[in-house]
Amino acid sequence: MKSEPLSYLPSGDQGPWGIYLEQVERVTPYLGKLKYWVDTLKRPKRILIVDVPIHLDDGTVVHFEGYRVQHNTSRGPAKGGVRYHQDVTLSEVMALAAWMSIKNAAVGLPYGGGKGGIRLDPRQLSPSELERVTRRFTSEIGILIGPKKDIPAPDVGTGQREMAWMMDTYSMNVGSTTPGVVTGKPIAIGGSLGRQDATGNGVFFTAAAAAEKIGLPIEGSRVVIQGFGNVGNAAARAFYDHGAKIVAIADVTGAIYNEEGIDPYDLIRYVAESETRGVRGYPKAEPLPAAELFAVPCEFLVPAALERVITEQNAHKVQTKIVVEGANGPTTPAADDILAERGVVVVPDVLANAGGVTVSYFEWVQDFNSYFWTEEEINQNLERVLREAFEAVWQVAQDRKVLLRTAAYIVAATRILEARALRGLYP
Repeated sequence: MKSEPLSYLPSGDQGPWGIYLEQVERVTPYLGKLKYWVDTLKRPKRILIVDVPIHLDDGTVVHFEGYRVQHNTSRGPAKGGVRYHQDVTLSEVMALAAWMSIKNAAVGLPYGGGKGGIRLDPRQLSPSELERVTRRFTSEIGILIGPKKDIPAPDVGTGQREMAWMMDTYSMNVGSTTPGVVTGKPIAIGGSLGRQDATGNGVFFTAAAAAEKIGLPIEGSRVVIQGFGNVGNAAARAFYDHGAKIVAIADVTGAIYNEEGIDPYDLIRYVAESETRGVRGYPKAEPLPAAELFAVPCEFLVPAALERVITEQNAHKVQTKIVVEGANGPTTPAADDILAERGVVVVPDVLANAGGVTVSYFEWVQDFNSYFWTEEEINQNLERVLREAFEAVWQVAQDRKVLLRTAAYIVAATRILEARALRGLYP
């Protein structure tokens, strides 16, 4: 008898969840006896859909739909961010939770995968409205989260401020200050040094590890970055500080290009002062049609925005040696195949953007012990963890003659399913 199909997603194109399922199918032949448990990876452990009603500043009431998905907890509590975006869907949150399971296992963190989201445009809400949304959402998902059950973190549209509200709301509801319920908090309430730039720094560390394997120097290399939020600008600064040349950058406002290089520190100042709060109009670079960004010749391409941006429609235009996935799921399986045929190395998201969750793990450990590390210690440990994880995945890729993404899934799925097999089924 076969397992019943999931009933809460439409048939046919299942969006990001469908991409994840295809990735699981690709890795299944390499799992040996653990294939017995592979359906564990194809269905989330728990899904909570909540109504989030709030009063707007004008006194009216609006309702938002929110989600918290726990994909797998065989190796530890669920871990994953909370996304505020107008295009959030259940399929997306399910996929993001599943990718967190894979990411945490690939890096060797003692976590399962989780993810949350609310379908709203945070730019359309005032700070007080966002606070009410965050606190109500936290209360609604409070039955799932906890420092030993499910630990949220920032994601697209959220940051330290929202994590402070989440931590405070949870603490008020349980009657004691509980800093470990979320990570990515401000330093003053139990956050970790190095957390804000952790994902971008991790992008650079894994890019450097991949570059060493193919004999590509960082210094003098050209870099193209899609996305200039926390991940994109931290990655840009790390590449720039090591002598690379940032030739093109894009964000939601537009794309810019300068073959002589863009100073990311100067661009950050411009973005903070500009009316658009984005890169559009930067006077030291030329405007570039967004559709042409991936066609700019470079050594490193860093998609650091949303998923499904490199597809079979544009993969043949990519002019780079290494794609480093700062975003979650930016490359579709069909695009993976095209890039592989063209000799492009793809450092998959489950390695490339694992810096954030790795330092979140450090933050969680520090909160439990009430003992905090220096930023130098954080960054040294981060580089060590990611380089060790990359080396293990690279070796599997060489031994099995598979893509790095498949190798990362082999490593991660093996760890998850070994834990599932050892724990067995209860009752």
